[in-house]
Amino acid sequence: MARKDFYTRLVYARQMPVLGKLFYYLLKLLGSEIPVSVEIGPDFILEHGGHGVVIHSKARIGAGVHVYQGVTVGRADIYLPSEDSEFEAIEIGDDVILSPGCKVLCKTGTLKVGRGTVVGANAVLLQSTGEDEIWAGSPARKIGPRPRSGGDRQ
Repeated sequence: MARKDFYTRLVYARQMPVLGKLFYYLLKLLGSEIPVSVEIGPDFILEHGGHGVVIHSKARIGAGVHVYQGVTVGRADIYLPSEDSEFEAIEIGDDVILSPGCKVLCKTGTLKVGRGTVVGANAVLLQSTGEDEIWAGSPARKIGPRPRSGGDRQ
């Protein structure tokens, strides 16, 4: 089971019926924008306090995901009014690692980051990925498979 630090606890606390908004605003005050509408699976970790993390309200995040500081998950067409955008959603699969400073941006439809994928530091991911891949660069390209040790998923 993943550890639950103060910041990660705030991420889950924002779902509470009465006090959820308070925890959402506290998390925002501490430097992370994760709307209440964002579905997050179990064992999520907001690494290093998640300072500078911004996640779009139409994102869905799987189980065991690690999000580092400076990560953005959102629309690639922010120059358009939201009602004119063809963006639908971003789905982050289980066991994904979003490395420091990476951006996962979608312009049309739904972008899917496959289970076990690693998006490298400062990468700009603009397309869906497969499972257990490593993506890096700007724009991000697949640079290889994610190595696993002893069948462990994390």
